[in-house]
Amino acid sequence: MKLLSVNLGRPKAVGYTSQAEGLTGIDKRPVDGPVRVSAPGPKGVGGSGLAGDAVCERRHHGGDDQAVYAFAREDLDDWERELGRTLPGGTFGENLTTEGVDVSGARIGERWRVGPEVVLEVTSGRVPCLTFQGHLGEKGWVRRFTQKAATGAYLRVIVPGEIRAGDPVEIVHRPDHEVTAAFAFRAATLERALLPRVLAAGDALHPEIRATAEQYVEKYGGANV
Repeated sequence: MKLLSVNLGRPKAVGYTSQAEGLTGIDKRPVDGPVRVSAPGPKGVGGSGLAGDAVCERRHHGGDDQAVYAFAREDLDDWERELGRTLPGGTFGENLTTEGVDVSGARIGERWRVGPEVVLEVTSGRVPCLTFQGHLGEKGWVRRFTQKAATGAYLRVIVPGEIRAGDPVEIVHRPDHEVTAAFAFRAATLERALLPRVLAAGDALHPEIRATAEQYVEKYGGANV
């Protein structure tokens, strides 16, 4: 398992984002050399966990619980076959393009060591937005991405440090529950009856998803969870 590329984005003016100044950092490109990774601060204030990477719409993106976004090269390859186009690393706005890692199948709270220093922890899957759809230029993209549920994973930074393309990725902790990034995504979107079960992930779960699950349980019950 390894890191194929580290991808950074710069602010770009587009016509398909709700960001006040019309800027987005979703167009990420692979970079050479080491990149510093650290916790960026709370959502709404902190941006990306990678130095030099832009997060322009901080109401919905960035912050400690979405500091890093990873996507599997294998899932990009699958989309290449379906869409009939080339998808280089970073095309989905991911910071880390991996090889040999089941990113969407990673469990919430799972920890990865990337390179010799950095430790990251899985918090959730990625919910697609209209900026993502506009960036790809694919009709009905939000619906298609949601139905496939190959979400990639958001991660928080547990141990900061430097990473670079080619670094090994090692799973150093894997929790004993069923809640993967894809499972949490399905619960938050098309299969809300799963929401009580995501609480098994505990404090590692992205706080917004945890709050949604707790509200669901309060309204509809879930004593068997």
